[in-house]
Amino acid sequence: MGRNQSLSNSQSIFPNATPSCFTEKSEEETLIAKTIEQFLEKNVIPRLNDLEVHDYQTIKQLFSQAGELGLLGADVPEAYGGLAMGKKTAGLIAEKMGFGGSFSVAFNIHTGAGTLPYVYFGTEVQKETYVSKLASGEWIGAYALTEPGSGSDALAANTTAILDTESEEWILNGEKQWITNAHVADVFVVFAKTAAGMTAFIIERKLSGVSIGPEENKLGIKGSSTATLILEDVRIPKENVLGKVGKGHHIALNIMNLARLKLAFANIGTAKQALELAVNYGKERKQFQQPITNFTMIQEKIANMIVAIYGAESAAYYTASLLDKIDSHLEGGKDIVNKLSNFAMDCAINKVYASETLDWIVDESLQIHGGYGYMQDYEIERLYRDVRINRIFEGTNEINRLTITKFFLNKYEKDSSLIEQVERIDQQGNLSFVQLSESLLLIIMKTLLNLDKEKLQNEQECSRLLADVIQELYVMKAAVLRCEKAATNQSIQKLITETLCEEGYRKIERAAISIIASIVSDKSTKQRLFDEMKALPVPLYTNLFAKKRKLAMEVVDHQGYFI
Repeated sequence: MGRNQSLSNSQSIFPNATPSCFTEKSEEETLIAKTIEQFLEKNVIPRLNDLEVHDYQTIKQLFSQAGELGLLGADVPEAYGGLAMGKKTAGLIAEKMGFGGSFSVAFNIHTGAGTLPYVYFGTEVQKETYVSKLASGEWIGAYALTEPGSGSDALAANTTAILDTESEEWILNGEKQWITNAHVADVFVVFAKTAAGMTAFIIERKLSGVSIGPEENKLGIKGSSTATLILEDVRIPKENVLGKVGKGHHIALNIMNLARLKLAFANIGTAKQALELAVNYGKERKQFQQPITNFTMIQEKIANMIVAIYGAESAAYYTASLLDKIDSHLEGGKDIVNKLSNFAMDCAINKVYASETLDWIVDESLQIHGGYGYMQDYEIERLYRDVRINRIFEGTNEINRLTITKFFLNKYEKDSSLIEQVERIDQQGNLSFVQLSESLLLIIMKTLLNLDKEKLQNEQECSRLLADVIQELYVMKAAVLRCEKAATNQSIQKLITETLCEEGYRKIERAAISIIASIVSDKSTKQRLFDEMKALPVPLYTNLFAKKRKLAMEVVDHQGYFI
């Protein structure tokens, strides 16, 4: 049976049902967003220079103030001082905090990896002891996984934990590198090797043997504390084991997934900030007797920004809504591990797409500023330095791409119907390009499934391209679902989605060509696959330049992102 209906009726590994996240913001969410804007304007932005010179008292005050406003516990249960509002609202808060420079980094680590391990894996006593203090801002949290010898291979830790059977205390020794919030944190989640395997421990700063190295001299995010956590014969009671002994990797990997999604939200916020800076500067800057926003190459840059932000935003809120559906039903232990681990691919997609979107948007915003953008007097200069870390944070984008491919292939191997076979291509614009992209993905899978997994793992370039195809299709589908649900700015959202889907298909087509050309050695097989691609009923391409000019002028009129 052919398919000629709404995308939301399809069964797929990709976004396939319109969730509540694409409804208009509630009054409560609007109030939260406004509260954060006022908090940043009044408390954070005027003190960014203080943060840049490591004024620890200032950052502690900001955490305390954020705690008083309830901003630190959006996805913390009410029983422990949180708001229990879920991942969508926590994402909204992280997005708005993305306008807050280095404080956004400290904030995200605290509310994410610095707090959620206790929420999901802590005992009742541990939750009562730590979560309420973290949610109120009384204490600041940090997360210690990375070591000098283990970066992308984060679970290859050398820090050790040995159980003293007489005192029933664990003795920890080692160093953890590049720890965000190191000099201001009161408590750390620390991962160490035990005889049973990787284990997570709760280490309070005040303990004997705990020390912090000097601040790192970083390219950007200078206002966040980053230093080495040093552990020398640190003794902790056995009650400070977080989760189960030897099962620390479950905590590390699942918390990393949630941290990637939270980072994506923050990146979306900062991307909107960079877009605003570009538009406002472009309107004021005159060359050849007119604002530079009148020039179509500048308009193209601005339009590309709003299209990419819309896509990143659609995917992130979609993923958050899926997590919210399971969050209230988590029962602890294996249930948490199994259900959260199912979202490893989704969270990695969001992290890669949002961080790379932010990176080039800031680059283009600086370009619009011209020579002034290179000067420290202009805010875009700081953003340019600050955002570079995001493609490295929470696992490099290269590692995240391998994660996307690995999880996708595992799911597809179990159930190939997760990618729907499209028998008849819809000719209604956005949907046709999504369906065509699915058809291209099926052609790619024909190519890859003839390889054994070991060979495919060694073909990392193809893994990278497949990850790009998967994330592009994920974002396209999320955007189409959102556009279908749009209650406001319908014509603009349709224009954005049309542009996103048409360009997305072109990207996927290029990736498919490269994968087939690289993997298939038999000429006749290669030609047959290329013929399948050529036979796809691609609609007539549209005038994207005209669409982008219209989009750009809307953005200029609204002085930034307005969807």
